[in-house]
Amino acid sequence: MTQQHPAPRPAAANTSPRRVTRRAFAAGSTGLAATAALAACGGGDDTGSEAATLQFFLSGDTSQGGGFAAMAAKYGEETGTRVEVVDIAYDDLTTRLRNAARGGSLPALARVTGLDPVWTPLLADLTDVREAADIDPELIQEDEDGLVTALPTDLTAVGLFINKTLFDQAGVTWPQDASQLWTWPEFNDALRQVQAATGARYGLVVDRSTHRLNAFLFQNGSNGFVAQDGVHSADAQLVPALELFKSMNDDQLVPRSVWLSGDDPNALFKSGQVAAYYSGSWQIADFAENITDFEWASVLMPASPVRSTNLGGGYVVVFAGDAQDAAHDFVSWLYEPENYRELSETSGFLPVVEGMEITYPTRQEAYDLYNAEIAASDPIAAQSIRNGLKTSYEGKVTEGDPVRDNVVKYLNDEQSVQVTVDTIIETLNEQLA
Repeated sequence: MTQQHPAPRPAAANTSPRRVTRRAFAAGSTGLAATAALAACGGGDDTGSEAATLQFFLSGDTSQGGGFAAMAAKYGEETGTRVEVVDIAYDDLTTRLRNAARGGSLPALARVTGLDPVWTPLLADLTDVREAADIDPELIQEDEDGLVTALPTDLTAVGLFINKTLFDQAGVTWPQDASQLWTWPEFNDALRQVQAATGARYGLVVDRSTHRLNAFLFQNGSNGFVAQDGVHSADAQLVPALELFKSMNDDQLVPRSVWLSGDDPNALFKSGQVAAYYSGSWQIADFAENITDFEWASVLMPASPVRSTNLGGGYVVVFAGDAQDAAHDFVSWLYEPENYRELSETSGFLPVVEGMEITYPTRQEAYDLYNAEIAASDPIAAQSIRNGLKTSYEGKVTEGDPVRDNVVKYLNDEQSVQVTVDTIIETLNEQLA
């Protein structure tokens, strides 16, 4: 059923054309409102002038060290413009933005992990910020008009953690450089040795995530479920890689409860009873602060035979409307080298700006290892995030998570590996191709 909503408000008269997407003005046909929140608040100069307030929706700023909140406060001190960071639960952010778009009450800007066709037509152009900031071009996806409306704020990367205490106790070593990389079978054998020597309950926990699964598939020589030239298909390595993943989920090496029942792999690893955790860079700050009962380390991942991670991260977007010039100025300021470095150090971000070196307050070696893994990765590692932006620009989304949901059925012996692959490919092509 089509819902009717107010047409978008035009941008302010002094808005530079380069900052507005043509789609923002055409969005009236979609029935969406393009109003961005711009309020007045106290705090101007001694004459009583008022400073603008920009609402900035995001999720997870507290867990990431309050980096955006700290930068918003700094910006307010420097410019008099108040940026109100609204930290929303991750599971609620999509709904909040979607409802705000439909109700004509979008914030000035937001940090998101993906685009939503409901509000993608309402985004302002940030191409000039991207060019000035020297953001890695591998992380940029232009829309159909050749505009950049989503700027990556940070990188996340899939990676491997080990319980160093257990490995040392078992006398099992791990690769120290790229010349010593283990394959997945070799790594699994090492985990079983650790289990046998230490009595560890499990060898490995793996996040219940398509993003993590795709990295595993990449490392085993498959392109996974990443579209090639807009079409999803199964390569020769996909079925064997899934069969290996299933064989690992045997309740001895890997607990079935994580993928089948939703048990928390983070908590299992922190218990000290698991030898390794296949997760990602976002765990570093948490582990550095909260793991005190054993030593842990970030280590190089297996390559069977491909060396790859899988990239993700957040994007900042500005909504077209009365507040877009002010929001654009804040985003531009945020990517100035001194400010972006401070944001990355505070939040534990892997940088998206080329050539930028970050000095982290703790576990520098872990971040350095992740950056090395990214630099050495197969190009497939970045392709999936660009594909995600491209399909969002085109107004395409999946219903639920067909990859994860079908793999769960396979792990639970509800369907064969071939039915699993065929169903996933068919579903993705129907919804995204």
